[in-house]
Amino acid sequence: MPGLTAMPANADHHKVVIVGAGAAGIATASSLIARDPSLDIALIDPAEVHYYQPGWTLVGAGVFKAPSTARTMASAIPRGVRWIKARVQGFDPSAQLVTLEGGRAISYEQLVVCPGLTLDWDAIDGLGETLGRNGVTSNYRYDLAPYTWELVQKLKQGRALFTQPPMPIKCAGAPQKALYLSCDHWLRSGRLGDVKASFFNAGAVLFGVPDYVPALMAYIDKYGVDLNYSHRLVAVDGPNQRATFVRTLADGSTETRAESFDLLHVVPPQVAPDFIRQSPLADAAGWVDVDPHTLRHRQFANIHALGDVANTSNAKTAAAARKQAPVVANNVLVALGRLTTLAQYDGYGSCPLTVERGKIVLAEFTYGGKVAPSFPRWLLDGRQPTRLAWLLKARVLPPLYWQGMLKGREWLARPQPLDAEGAQ
Repeated sequence: MPGLTAMPANADHHKVVIVGAGAAGIATASSLIARDPSLDIALIDPAEVHYYQPGWTLVGAGVFKAPSTARTMASAIPRGVRWIKARVQGFDPSAQLVTLEGGRAISYEQLVVCPGLTLDWDAIDGLGETLGRNGVTSNYRYDLAPYTWELVQKLKQGRALFTQPPMPIKCAGAPQKALYLSCDHWLRSGRLGDVKASFFNAGAVLFGVPDYVPALMAYIDKYGVDLNYSHRLVAVDGPNQRATFVRTLADGSTETRAESFDLLHVVPPQVAPDFIRQSPLADAAGWVDVDPHTLRHRQFANIHALGDVANTSNAKTAAAARKQAPVVANNVLVALGRLTTLAQYDGYGSCPLTVERGKIVLAEFTYGGKVAPSFPRWLLDGRQPTRLAWLLKARVLPPLYWQGMLKGREWLARPQPLDAEGAQ
């Protein structure tokens, strides 16, 4: 592709180095280029394909086709940014170096860290051997989301189990989106009485922002879902279609519970990548330790982080990365002396909860679970299921992602100046 080249072996220093070419990394690179087209930026990522992951829930419901959520990485990376197609092995912040597999080192003046998180499939005993077979699926993988829809269509009767692991996870609403859309299909096809759905949530609440829970509970009741809190999936026996959960009781003790299934939708535990957890950048839990407002590392002033790998308390969603990227771009340029005013991130996250085909509860909130709607309530009340929110999710957000967020067009995402309360 003209204007995009892989990094030559002898060019090992860049003004700005970005680790990770997911939504956060590409959006940050584009926001930087939009502000300063002359900036020397390298983006490190080994992947050949860039995915629009928010679309996978709709793939699992037969609304989108999987290929519509994928594009080549070369076509997604902005012009003027050097792509280093390699895996990161570690960091040396004191020497301002990123080490790649094979020993090659890339030096930087400013480092942006956003490699996303790791889906820990191996944390659930037996899961790896049965994924994509025996009725076991997950919308958290590109190749498995179509299998979810295949299973949903084929299931005439029996038990369908949907799981949610302990937080933090990517898109906390996605586990129940799979539940609702599947139940909606069975309801519309007259099978919901013969198919019994259960939701096993490792947490203690259905959704972390209370304002949206009443609308969601109405759908739990509508679909007759067997709702179970404090249940963590620990093992799957695919051939015998048995799922094992550990239930945490009120006194802190635990008990084991085995459930049979005909369909099992699994969401695995999620952790920071090994090269992050084992690095000087990580906090005690393994996430990159940043100030929640400026997104600058608490120890290393020339390092910022955003997206799923940061230890901020916001929801880990593409919507959060869309708001974070302009903040990081602004603050990197402040650190380089090219801008003067720091910007702040307010913790915004969004989760379009697809409660049925054609209706969505649009959850939008900032730090502390404060509801933060983007639209006036008379137009779109996110606390209620609406057709307008569905149209936003299905028709507006995909092109906004590809042509807006990844191109540095900051529609509804302009960074705000850091105020006294956010300064630390």
